[in-house]
Amino acid sequence: MLESPKFIENDLYNGSHAFTWLADMVGLSVDLVNFLLCQISALFLASLFRSLLHPSKVSSKLRHTFGLSIGLAFGYFCFGQQAIHIAGLPAICYIVIRTQDPRIVQRAVLLVAMSYLLCVHLMRQLYDYGSYALDITGPLMIITQKVTSLAFSIHDGFVREEEDLTKAQQYHAIRKMPSALEYFSYVWHFQSILAGPLVFYKDYIEFVEGYNLLKRPSTNGSLDNGKTELVLEPSPTKTVIRKVIGSLVCAFIFMKFVKLYPVKNMKEDDFLENTSMAYKYWYAMMATTCIRFKYYHAWLLADAICNNAGLGFAGYDKDGNAKWDLISNINVLSFEFSSNMRDAINNWNCGTNRWLRTLVYERVPKRYGTLLTFALSAVWHGFYPGYYLTFATGAVTVTAARMGRRLFRHRFQSTQLTRMFYDILTCLITRIVMGYATFPFVLLEFMGSIKLYLRFYLCLHIISIVTIFILPQYIRGERSARSSKSGERVAASDSARVRDSSPTQVPQVATAALAGSNDLNEDEDKQSKCKDNTPQQLFTEQQQQQKEQQNNVILQPRPQPSHLPQQQQKQQQQQPQPKSPKPSTNARDATSVPHDQCEMDQLSSKLKEKFEAETKNIEEFIDKTVTDTVSGIVEFKNDLMRDMEFRKLKLPGGNTITTPLDAAATSVGLRKRNISSVHENGQCTDAPGGGTADHAVEENSAAFLKKEIEVINAVVQQANVLPAVLSNGHAK
Repeated sequence: MLESPKFIENDLYNGSHAFTWLADMVGLSVDLVNFLLCQISALFLASLFRSLLHPSKVSSKLRHTFGLSIGLAFGYFCFGQQAIHIAGLPAICYIVIRTQDPRIVQRAVLLVAMSYLLCVHLMRQLYDYGSYALDITGPLMIITQKVTSLAFSIHDGFVREEEDLTKAQQYHAIRKMPSALEYFSYVWHFQSILAGPLVFYKDYIEFVEGYNLLKRPSTNGSLDNGKTELVLEPSPTKTVIRKVIGSLVCAFIFMKFVKLYPVKNMKEDDFLENTSMAYKYWYAMMATTCIRFKYYHAWLLADAICNNAGLGFAGYDKDGNAKWDLISNINVLSFEFSSNMRDAINNWNCGTNRWLRTLVYERVPKRYGTLLTFALSAVWHGFYPGYYLTFATGAVTVTAARMGRRLFRHRFQSTQLTRMFYDILTCLITRIVMGYATFPFVLLEFMGSIKLYLRFYLCLHIISIVTIFILPQYIRGERSARSSKSGERVAASDSARVRDSSPTQVPQVATAALAGSNDLNEDEDKQSKCKDNTPQQLFTEQQQQQKEQQNNVILQPRPQPSHLPQQQQKQQQQQPQPKSPKPSTNARDATSVPHDQCEMDQLSSKLKEKFEAETKNIEEFIDKTVTDTVSGIVEFKNDLMRDMEFRKLKLPGGNTITTPLDAAATSVGLRKRNISSVHENGQCTDAPGGGTADHAVEENSAAFLKKEIEVINAVVQQANVLPAVLSNGHAK
């Protein structure tokens, strides 16, 4: 049987002690038992919340009330009297939101929430330094993320212009002030009060009110633009089972290996003095990896709870499979096998990454984005010195990794073998760097971390500094090589054109070449900041470069009138005019796109784009054909309906047209089906009396028209359904 590690009982724990007997039976501390009991209960309550309290069955107010009530009960059960902080922090922030101007509300809420959180962090360090027991700071950190992100969303929705917002900010912008019930339900709902993940306000409100199951009408719905399309809600059972099993596996690994690599051994003098440097590296890597599996267990279980309640549904992928990763907090395999620090950070604590990007990274100057993001993350975690050592080391290593990628990656992209070697090498290096940078986070102590860093001779710090400041002076990176080659080609082509062109064209060529060189220099300066660019930033930079090129063209001198013969002038006009070189964006795109979309997969990307373009053309052809057909049928039906309302028309010769189809036959020569024919004099040949014949023909024609209209209505209904059927079949 698995022998669990010995967990220290915390006498300062204020939560319920009703299950102390169970804690003694399983060998865990009572705070961990209470946490697991609440999460397991939340998993089953989430299923009831999705089925019995579905938005189609109950009102949103009932769903809000149920969610916050269960959340408060869990908070008091786990933290006892400390649960007052769960109520105090959001209550103060709600007062600030309702009383402050939207132009400054985001700063006020951030200041108030972070100050409250830091006071609680400081109190914990004073009375329970270095303890890993469950306390109120965990839920308060999640609540701080919620209230601050809500305040920034209110600021974006009420103050800023839409064109000034990024795509993420446009999506999360709030233009309606939340009510008290909506606000406290968002803060206290039981799905994420204990271990997260972070849910943005707009996503939570749409989930509670059921709007996450509605989407905008597709292009095939052009015949009925006033209606929204109901998305089929998938069952999260398979996803929940998979995440619960993954959580249990992570808990098993943590319980199994935490005794083999205890963190406290890295503080002991015997470990520092009597072990080799290679073993210290190995031990730091394994100890931090074991601690990570504890977080994997908590985050996967919390994600499963949200998914079981219906929260986290992100639509369907191209293959028709449901996606439940809207609020996922961890991608275990992607993190453990990441080939660079950027991918590792993006797959770890994803909710916190989204929060930091929304609050800091997208709102501060680019050159300070990485530093300020790591600084806020460290302050948000608390005052332990190990946090600041980890985030300072992380900022340096991330910057060095980006520079090293630009200096060396393009040298390994020539063959499949070299690309595979590069990926494996960078994956191993990332594992080493991760252990080196994160062990102070689990040690918490300043001197213990510094002693171990000195035993490592600060080797990775030195390598990072050399990579950032020295190697670029001696090794030409990918952008520098491309810039020089493009500059040589531009200079050669311009010189050749200058030799063949008239003297009046020389100023234009020189101005264009100067503009191109300025663009390349500015591009290199932007890359030297060592920071990834978002697609919105790339688009803004391209617009700025286009404006600069336009300004350069405007400043070009007007060509002087030439006194050459007209024949020579015509020859000069036929010659191609020199163009300013376009700035190269391949390297920037390579540093800002995922690894599978870089140079090594250009062929597959082109094929994929070609296939998507052909698919779109086919869909547009189907939509246009069906729409035109249906429109024609509808117009024909309307004409027939109008004709039925017409009375008998009198001809100039006194003749009578008894039916609408007679009028159509007289005008366009159409043949009538299933009714009596009419002679040229307008009298019926089947009845002795004109009035009786007219009445019989009118009844027959009316019955015929009714049948025709019923058939047309059936065709129109089928045609309305046809585009959706074709689209779904094509997607599958």
